[in-house]
Amino acid sequence: MIDFNFDSNRPIYIQLIEQLELQIISGKIPPGERLPSVRDFALQAKVNPNTMQRALAELEELKLVYTERTNGKFVTQDTELLNQYRTHFATIKIKKFLDEMSELGIESKTIVKLLKTKGGNQ
Repeated sequence: MIDFNFDSNRPIYIQLIEQLELQIISGKIPPGERLPSVRDFALQAKVNPNTMQRALAELEELKLVYTERTNGKFVTQDTELLNQYRTHFATIKIKKFLDEMSELGIESKTIVKLLKTKGGNQ
């Protein structure tokens, strides 16, 4: 079961897409897994079924989800596509992190040193 969290300042369907994308590319919803029905998914997320349908339709356009006519919606089994999305998301997060470090005035050498010394101590 996914714990959906929404920010009231952004459209819900966009947040649904982002959260479901993350669940799919991280493997928390495994490749080939059957998704709940639109109604059940909407109840779980506490959103209107039309909103959930809109988000799932967008995920289908992104090829992360596909529909089998009588069996429902499933997560893609295309591991190459999932790896591409994972790399894309990682690149975005790394760029954001580096931009934030730059704003703090921290140089690349210091970032690398911090990652090596602190990265293993979570």
